[in-house]
Amino acid sequence: MNVFRIIFLLIILSLSSCATKKQNADLIVKNAKIYTVNDTFEIVETMVVHKGKIVYIGKNQEIENLFEAKEIIDAKNQFVYPGFYDAHAHLYRFGLDKQIVDLKNTKSFEEIIERLNFFQKEKKQDFLQGKGWDQNDWIYKEFPTREKLDELFPNIPVVLTRIDNHAMLVNGKALKLAGITKETIIEGGEVEVIDGKMTGILIDNAMALVRSIIPEPNRQTKIQALKDAEREVFNFGITTIDEAGLERDVIELIDSLQKSDVLNLNIYAMVKATKENLEYYTKKGIYKTDKLNVRSFKFMGDGALGSRGACLHVPYSDKPKQFGALLKPIFEIKDIAKQIANSEYQMNAHAIGDSTNTVLMKIYSEVLKNKPNRRWRIEHAQIMKEIDFDYFTKGIIPSIQPTHATSDMYWAEERVGKERIKNSYAYKKILEKAGLVALGTDFPIEEVNPMLTFYAAVARKDLNNYPDDGFQIENALSREQTLKGMTIWAAFANFEENEKGSLEVDKWADFTIFSDDIMTMPIEKVPYTLPTQVYIKGKRVK
Repeated sequence: MNVFRIIFLLIILSLSSCATKKQNADLIVKNAKIYTVNDTFEIVETMVVHKGKIVYIGKNQEIENLFEAKEIIDAKNQFVYPGFYDAHAHLYRFGLDKQIVDLKNTKSFEEIIERLNFFQKEKKQDFLQGKGWDQNDWIYKEFPTREKLDELFPNIPVVLTRIDNHAMLVNGKALKLAGITKETIIEGGEVEVIDGKMTGILIDNAMALVRSIIPEPNRQTKIQALKDAEREVFNFGITTIDEAGLERDVIELIDSLQKSDVLNLNIYAMVKATKENLEYYTKKGIYKTDKLNVRSFKFMGDGALGSRGACLHVPYSDKPKQFGALLKPIFEIKDIAKQIANSEYQMNAHAIGDSTNTVLMKIYSEVLKNKPNRRWRIEHAQIMKEIDFDYFTKGIIPSIQPTHATSDMYWAEERVGKERIKNSYAYKKILEKAGLVALGTDFPIEEVNPMLTFYAAVARKDLNNYPDDGFQIENALSREQTLKGMTIWAAFANFEENEKGSLEVDKWADFTIFSDDIMTMPIEKVPYTLPTQVYIKGKRVK
């Protein structure tokens, strides 16, 4: 029993000796196995909630005569965990994706065509969009080309975004409307031309030209997208989303919906690091409510490994003349970092390739000199040079996605070779240097379910139990480390560790109840385990 609980009990007992009236509460959870994820990783039996916050946590018999509550949950030996964080996700994009053609898990380009035809017959769109294809899942693993799209849809633009959002396939109508020709040159991107013809493949910054012609969703569509996405994440026990890159108008919409209780989800909003957003938010300062935390900028360092846009020190092993690319020149990255360093904000940089990680780590160290506890983050930290792991000992926080390892493991070595793969997806090695890791999914690139995060971090396998010994199993995390990465360590990465991330007195009552124990059950069963109840600030949301 900790000191604070002893003091609390003494106060309550002294009051109860003078009167028999019990203390009022809103909710009591009893007869549970509660993983507090506090400093000692304590497990207790009961929790008392009042006005959205935890007022007591301990043993069943300690509270029998002390509290009465409007609602009592007899957990009947079920398992309670802090509400899960997803430390890197795209909630708004996920919601919008539900309004277009779902191309995830397609096994061929022919299947993409089938889905497009079916959707268009039903919806009759004048601007056809789809998302989620991944040529690495196909027998023929090369990028598709636009000929079939031009044949079937000659008069409407078609835009099909790859699963990682770093490449897209578009038809001739879209290229024409966007003003793209085979002579178009884009810094930090590529318009693919083969045998003198545009294939329709656009990489990284080149996609912005097409995005500029995509019709903007109206307010009601945006609201519906957010509500649909929130409903989905609640089903999996997620109570806080780190939204990795939003524009000001969407942040302000989220704020208004939360204040009117249309949205209940906690959101840590990373602002897209555009010139306009940097100017506005650095002057405005940190903006925080009980549900919304705006204190960071999302910066895009490079592209993705799957589309060979991740920036490497030496060329790709399977494409010897290609290095990938930084999305901005180094001097511009440094200027942006300096601007953020002179504010209260964090810089959270997408860094996949080893060259990108080197550049950003060096810039972080330079601009944060004599600025302690800034908690700037590297999002992904996917391919690393051996020497660069030491940067994580200097207060830089790794925000990583375990399912990226198990999604990419089939082909990643082809991209980077036998030596570089050893320092790729090296989560245990990163943890040993940083002392903590913030864990997320990067949905909708990966699935929403945080149990897949848990499974991938611990087992390093896919759902077919492949590979037998786990992918680079030496970099697996323990169950305790993984749970911390999904709760208290993620909270720390957001400067929220004093209000969320563990189940302790005076913190918000964000928690999930499971009928099975993910900390002890066979690891292969974890991906199929769902919460029975989910609470945010003491209010049931599932």
